[in-house]
Amino acid sequence: MQKAEGRKQKAVCRNRVMIARRLVLLCLLLTAYCRLAFAQPGMPQPNSPLYGARPAPGQVATGLPKALKNVGIDQKLNGQVPLDAVFKDEQGREVKLGEFFGKKPVVLSLVYYSCPMLCTQVLNGMLGAFRQVSFNIGDQYEVVTVSFDPRETPELAAAKKRTYVAGYNRPGAEASWHFLTGDEANIKRLTAAVGFRYAWDEQTNQFAHASGIMVLTPEGKLARYFYGIDYPPRDLRLGLVEASQNKIGTPVDALMLYCYHYDPATGKYGAVVMNIMRLAGGVTVVLIVGLLLVLRRRSGGSANSTVAGRSGLEGEDSTTP
Repeated sequence: MQKAEGRKQKAVCRNRVMIARRLVLLCLLLTAYCRLAFAQPGMPQPNSPLYGARPAPGQVATGLPKALKNVGIDQKLNGQVPLDAVFKDEQGREVKLGEFFGKKPVVLSLVYYSCPMLCTQVLNGMLGAFRQVSFNIGDQYEVVTVSFDPRETPELAAAKKRTYVAGYNRPGAEASWHFLTGDEANIKRLTAAVGFRYAWDEQTNQFAHASGIMVLTPEGKLARYFYGIDYPPRDLRLGLVEASQNKIGTPVDALMLYCYHYDPATGKYGAVVMNIMRLAGGVTVVLIVGLLLVLRRRSGGSANSTVAGRSGLEGEDSTTP
């Protein structure tokens, strides 16, 4: 009987050692993750003077070509876009910008449809991000694409819309991805409100402009800017969740927003090291408490079985003649 008790105790010890090893391994993995997040707090600032604040007078020249000196994107976070600005939709009907706001966050892009290269890359980048985000255009958000070339027509806008709605290939996009054109006055009102600076280049016979998209609240306030032509789906999703004031999304999105915050300097979401460490610490504490409870229960169970076994032996001894 003593040998059986010894084997049980050895088995309990082995189980404890295995659980302790797993806990240590989990803690090491959490620590490694936190160190990785600390080493990569965010993406570097865009390596271009086209993004950010307008340079102050008397500042050192950036070396940009003349056509690009007044071109860029100035963030105007929480700024209001002119919802009463009038444009034309793909059917040639006059519409106010505010018709596309009110209930859902809006992704806004400023392009011109006859652009030979950059604007197509912007639209392709948007399409790629939209296809990787589980949110659907029309269900969780609207998309408004506006041409900043006053010479362009609704027919040209309609042709672009057909291309990208077909590429998106989800229900609802036809009614919720809007391609607009307008006159110079209303275009200027919108571009000035969002900080989008562009210029006509006589030498190339094209518009010089920067690339990026904006996420706006349902009320028409600028919430997020994403630069370039490649928009990470995670950043776009988090931007939409924040712009909606958490009216869309899941608890996982809320957890991601606890760990990642938007950095206006980079136009990206970066890891918040302290929050990640707090989360990792909380998970570690919960695991340790759980381990202690499991070990306590197992120890109590083995002790009870040992006492029961001894009682049985004593009973047998007392009945032996």
